[in-house]
Amino acid sequence: MSRSKRKTPIIAMTTAVSEAWEKAMWHRRHRREERARLKVEADGYVPRSHREHSSPWTMEKDGKLYLGSEADPKEMRK
Repeated sequence: MSRSKRKTPIIAMTTAVSEAWEKAMWHRRHRREERARLKVEADGYVPRSHREHSSPWTMEKDGKLYLGSEADPKEMRK
């Protein structure tokens, strides 16, 4: 990927390498609780949103930053 560049000057504001493990734990918790609810409320079961178990705002990545036209070429590399 030596020549791979971002098309849009938007970068993540974070020191975290990845939040994949957080997403995995979040979704495991959601699936576990939904499975338990399904066993108890079999007839009147209505699935809930996965957002009830966690929020993307509590994870390690803080959001994104728009650099605009003053984006440094180093920051535009993938």
